[in-house]
Amino acid sequence: MVKFAFLLASTALVAMPAAAQPTEPPGEIVTGAQAAAQVDHLHDEESSAIVVTGHAPGDLDILAGKSVLSGADLVRNLKPQIGDTLAGLPGVSATSFSPGASRPVLRGFQGDRVRVLTDGIGAIDVSNTSADHAVTIDPLTAERIEVLHGPAVLLFGSQAIGGAVNVMDRRIPRRVPDEPVHIEGIATYGSAADERSVGAAVDVPLTDSLVAHLDGSYRNTDDLEVGGFVLAPELRAEQLEIAAEEEAEGHAEEAADARALANLKGRIPNSATETKTLGAGIALIRDGGNLGLSVSYFDSAYGVPTRPGVEHHHEEGGAEEEGHGDVPVSIGLEQLRADLRGEIEAGGDFIDKIRIRLAAADYEHTEFEGEEVGTTFKTNGMEGRFELVQADRGGWHGVTGVQYFTRDFEAIGAEAFVPPNESSQLGLFTLQEMHLGALGLEAAGRFEKSDVNATTLGFDRSFNAYSAAIGASYDVNERVKVGVNGSRAERAPSAEELFSNGPHIATQAFEVGNPDLAKEKSWGAEAYVRAETPDYKLSATVFANWFDDYIFQTATGEERDELPVFQYFQRDARYYGFELEGSAKLFEMGGFTFNGDVVADYVNATIKEGGPVPRIPPLRVLGGLEAQSDSIDGRVEVEWSDAQERVAAFETPTDSHTLVNASVAWRPWGRENPTSLILSANNIFDVDARRHASFTKDFVPLAGRDIRLSARVSF
Repeated sequence: MVKFAFLLASTALVAMPAAAQPTEPPGEIVTGAQAAAQVDHLHDEESSAIVVTGHAPGDLDILAGKSVLSGADLVRNLKPQIGDTLAGLPGVSATSFSPGASRPVLRGFQGDRVRVLTDGIGAIDVSNTSADHAVTIDPLTAERIEVLHGPAVLLFGSQAIGGAVNVMDRRIPRRVPDEPVHIEGIATYGSAADERSVGAAVDVPLTDSLVAHLDGSYRNTDDLEVGGFVLAPELRAEQLEIAAEEEAEGHAEEAADARALANLKGRIPNSATETKTLGAGIALIRDGGNLGLSVSYFDSAYGVPTRPGVEHHHEEGGAEEEGHGDVPVSIGLEQLRADLRGEIEAGGDFIDKIRIRLAAADYEHTEFEGEEVGTTFKTNGMEGRFELVQADRGGWHGVTGVQYFTRDFEAIGAEAFVPPNESSQLGLFTLQEMHLGALGLEAAGRFEKSDVNATTLGFDRSFNAYSAAIGASYDVNERVKVGVNGSRAERAPSAEELFSNGPHIATQAFEVGNPDLAKEKSWGAEAYVRAETPDYKLSATVFANWFDDYIFQTATGEERDELPVFQYFQRDARYYGFELEGSAKLFEMGGFTFNGDVVADYVNATIKEGGPVPRIPPLRVLGGLEAQSDSIDGRVEVEWSDAQERVAAFETPTDSHTLVNASVAWRPWGRENPTSLILSANNIFDVDARRHASFTKDFVPLAGRDIRLSARVSF
């Protein structure tokens, strides 16, 4: 709570200069339709609005581009977890550990190589450290979600080597509503998990420059219904073999249990979830600057499906011994968080804006074994950014800043597999852009000092990481752009990679770290082409990364405490792949415009002298046909995922699958108002589908047929 006090004190310090600045607009000045298109519908078409931009580098071009999910597309793809929500974007998969925990996978990277941000600041949870840990961001509260690649991601830290996901919400208001009260609401029902969710936000202008905000959400799901057998073929065969062995030994009851598990269909046991959020914010928005503060609460409880076989152990002579899987495992987590965002319009010839962004959070989650507390994880963290945004000088502009992060971590319980530790990072960064006619140049650099210590082990290490990136783009004509990017990045190992040593009940694995890990170093390159006309859009990218001392976790084939051992190793590695996204206007008929679109992506990753990198998504192609009018949209899409047979040692292959989805949206007041009703059917043919990027894909398949009804209101 000391960090919360510091954050509140910082508010007063920032507020004084913010209020004293001369009259200049904070961020972009936009009028009616622009504001509606860029942010939301708080303003009608005729009004002008001062809009506070986010702390992603939105002012800069980001030569490598970004993918965005917002508006009706966000509502249609909304899932309980952010990873599953984004999985339809190019280059994005999800960890899909369980219905209660799923984090984005970008270009095959996950964990500590992908940063998940809220308005440019980390989630300050422990979702990056283990796949069973949920992200403390509810997609119900998101207004816009961006997936970022290229040199600009260095602004967010070395953990963004694979990319960054930035979630924009309105918890700290970005504008003053025209109405006395502005209300946004969304409600969803999903049949596969009997999902019931609702979220709402209220913005109230207290004065002509002071805005108050309140939001909340609630989601409840039952066990997830799937399209085929719960277990993958390899695990089904294993359970049937166990049944035969038990039957031969005269254990009829155990044989029946194993056979029932092998033939289990319908719902995934112990996969229900419940999530509640509450947030409040206030912002002072004036011509010379803005300052806002928010406080939020996140509470989630979810089941962790059991890995088959973990509970199947017998002592010699046939006496059964208790295993880790004898009782259901669940996780209950809470986070209390405070955020601050401020911006001053400096209006100078060199410095245009001064920005500050701070967040502090107390996080705790408990892993339960039945009703008993197994392990409790506590984290107290703080992250801050200070940025100087340069004014445009003949096509040259940029941002330079400092970022600080600190985390105190403690695990309590008999199976606390990570010792208490403290981590901190101090980063200095700059991103510069220059436009010379048709030629665009971008360069970024970052120095990051990381300290990790565990006093109970007498362990204290420091790492200095240096990263840099350059990019160039060329406008072939006003419709076509080509570009290349190159990067050199370093990443310090995390506390979990260094210190893990013990049974982790939620992942049902014995995790082993390596305190001697060195910095991870990589070279990266990508080339892209983008084309856009009124009738079509196309974006194609090829990329590659070469790692020295790549850190990865993989199964060893050994067992400790009757659990499979997963250990961290360090070797050289190589990634390469492509992303493709395109759309085209096909024809018009009966008041509808018919468009076609396609997304395709592929990643190949290999560890030198070690074979394929574990959990790499296979080739995926998604094609859609959409009919659009002012009030009604209809869409049909087919997503095909290839089989993944390039697997690591002790990793099972994943079969291919094809998902067919359809949706129809009705907007009673047309496109100028986001109020809408969306009916969708996902996995219409109820097929068995599994994500290879998932640690649990052999016993946690994706949802079967899921009929969803979503209603969104805005007034």
